[in-house]
Amino acid sequence: MNKREEVLKKVDVKENFEKINKDILQICKKSNRNFEDIKLIAVTKYVSDERVEQAQKVGLTNFAENRSVNYLERKAKFPNQIWHLIGSLQTRKVKDVIDKVDYFHALDRQSLAQEINKRAEKVIKCFVQVNVSGEESKHGLKVEEVVDFIKSLEKYPKIKVVGLMTMAPFVDDEETIRNCFKKLKELQDDIKNLELIYAPCEFLSMGMSNDYKIAIEEGATHIRIGTALVGAELK
Repeated sequence: MNKREEVLKKVDVKENFEKINKDILQICKKSNRNFEDIKLIAVTKYVSDERVEQAQKVGLTNFAENRSVNYLERKAKFPNQIWHLIGSLQTRKVKDVIDKVDYFHALDRQSLAQEINKRAEKVIKCFVQVNVSGEESKHGLKVEEVVDFIKSLEKYPKIKVVGLMTMAPFVDDEETIRNCFKKLKELQDDIKNLELIYAPCEFLSMGMSNDYKIAIEEGATHIRIGTALVGAELK
């Protein structure tokens, strides 16, 4: 067995998938939520096509890539899956990728919204990215900027704001993580109360391998999991 085969064998995607689904089910019961309302997205940016195939075989249907070039490659190879572009998108690359996007999780500025509206041939389902933690290393709007930003999107008929997205700080303090997710949920409620046709804001994309349990407890509908689900074998 060569090294690549050994790496593939070490990660049991089926076992990981079953464990995470069990966690989701338990948290949903505890939080009085519906299991069916949680979308498990496999983040495949660090794994090979073989690992994506394994994930397909065990029943995963939602996949994500961070970079547009990798997104296009994966979408072409696995066209029957639902694909989420979750990383920051440069304005100049919008024309290449936007009509192939099923969900875009990183809408965070006017110039990007304008370019999407200009280039898209269909309505694009977007999550507005919010930098709840205020970390300089993270993309996204400040919490206090989000409502005005979403109101401004009314002039872009090719954009539909289906939800909000955030990333919590990578820390051990559970309360810090929980507060981040709570703030996004509160912001979602504020936007839903505006009853904007183009921004129903039904979903919350939050929670990754290290904090998805907390995210579900606080209202996540889309959890983005890489390492804990499909591992981290470099392509």
